[in-house]
Amino acid sequence: MHRRFANALVNNEFVLYYQPVVDLRTGEIIGCEALCRWPHRDNSFTPPDTFIPQAEASGFIVQLGEWVLRTATEQVRAWQKRFSATILLEVNLSARQFVHYNLVRSIEAILESVQYKADLLEFEITETVAMTNADDSIGIMRQLKNLGIGLALDDFGTGYSSLSHLKRFPIDKLKIDKSFVRDIPNDGNDLAIVSAIIAMAHALGLNVQAEGVETAAQSEFLRECECELAQGFLFGRPLPPSEFEEFFDRYRKGGLVFKS
Repeated sequence: MHRRFANALVNNEFVLYYQPVVDLRTGEIIGCEALCRWPHRDNSFTPPDTFIPQAEASGFIVQLGEWVLRTATEQVRAWQKRFSATILLEVNLSARQFVHYNLVRSIEAILESVQYKADLLEFEITETVAMTNADDSIGIMRQLKNLGIGLALDDFGTGYSSLSHLKRFPIDKLKIDKSFVRDIPNDGNDLAIVSAIIAMAHALGLNVQAEGVETAAQSEFLRECECELAQGFLFGRPLPPSEFEEFFDRYRKGGLVFKS
C-alpha cells in the first residue's frame, strides 16, 4: 500500500483543489482550503474518504501531508504576489501527522523554503484528534502557535467534546461541521445547535467558520448569528488551481458578490 501511494506521488498523480472561504460580514473571499484529490485516467476520482484513511493507516500520510503543505504554500504565495492580496491558506492535519515527532520542524522548514508567512497559514485539526491525549495535543498546538500559525478545531460537535479541554486549547477558530448546517433553517434542533456553538465560541474569544453552506437561507441565518466565515457550494466548489485563479480574478474585478 505504501509503495502504491509513493509511486502516485512520484508520478504526480495527486492534485490539490482549492475551495474559497468567505467573510460573511463583508462578502469578501479571504482565503481558501487546500483539498487533496487523486484522479484516475478516466477522469474519475478516488474519494478522499477512501484514500486518506488508507494513507493514514500505512503511514504515508506524513509524506503526503508534507507534499500538500509545500505545494499549497507555493501556489497561494504565487496568488498573493499576482493579486497583491492577503490570502489565508487552510490545510488539514491528520491524526498521524499531528503526532509525528518531526511535525513542527518539517513545517518550519517548508515555510522557510517557500518564504510563506506563517500568519497566513491555518491548520485544521479535528476535534477527535485534539481530544486524544489532550495534554500532548496542547503542547503541539502551542509549538505551532509559536511559529505564528493559526489553528482551527475542525468538525466541531461530531466528536467527544469536552468544554474543560476546549477552553485550554490555544485555538483561533471553531469550524461547524456541515452535518449541522445541512438542514438549517428548517430543522429547529440544528438551529439551536449552530446558534449555541457560535455563542459559545464567541464567549471564548474564538471565530467561527461554517462548512457546507449551500443556500442563501443558510448563509443569512449564519450571518444573523454573527458567524464570521463560511465555505460551501453557495460560494464556490473546490477548484483546480487554474480555475480557482480565474474565480479569484473575477472576484477581484467585482464580478462576484456574496453579501446579501
